[in-house]
Amino acid sequence: MRSNQEIQELIAKRAAVEIQPYSIVNLGIGIPTLIAKYVKPDGGYFHTENGMLGVKELTSEEELDPNLVNAGKLPIAEQIGASYFNSAESFAMIRGGHVDMAFLGALQIDEHGHIANWAIPGQSIMGVGGAMDLLSGVKKVVITMNHTAKNGAAKIVKSCTYPITSVRKVDVIITELAVFAYRNERLVLTELMPGADLNEVKDKTEASFEIADSVTQ
Repeated sequence: MRSNQEIQELIAKRAAVEIQPYSIVNLGIGIPTLIAKYVKPDGGYFHTENGMLGVKELTSEEELDPNLVNAGKLPIAEQIGASYFNSAESFAMIRGGHVDMAFLGALQIDEHGHIANWAIPGQSIMGVGGAMDLLSGVKKVVITMNHTAKNGAAKIVKSCTYPITSVRKVDVIITELAVFAYRNERLVLTELMPGADLNEVKDKTEASFEIADSVTQ
């Protein structure tokens, strides 16, 4: 059985494949922060909401600067040519459609592509964060998450029971079991992840989905 860290790395590695060369990419908190280590040198320019374009994976202590952190307060390094700006300008980039992709986590996703990732009823809310803006302004949104919750409950559901983040629909979902895409208003299984089989995906997915012809059943 894989550890949670191994699962997260597996998802992040597959997620990196989605990035087109020279894209401007926003990485959310959690699994998305791992994606940078798997991207090729021309893979993209990483954007963080707290005011930096040109984020690089921290690879040595010499690169460590306590003033350089991402939106999740994790230490980061600079790509050559990195630039800095204030938070208002950062969100203007997002809202103005200048960010090509965003990778986000989610608590739930329904079969229509709506996500819930900012609040659990009955629990304290740390803050809304930037997910609402990213869903509204970014050209492509990819969700990276564990396929089920810690209690085993499905996270890909018929209808979200948590407050949804936006009426904008996501484009792709990547879990440790499968890759899904939304096509013609339908959730479509496009790929099985290594070690997963179709019956397991069906058992752990509440939402209805179609299966692409390319998936070996």
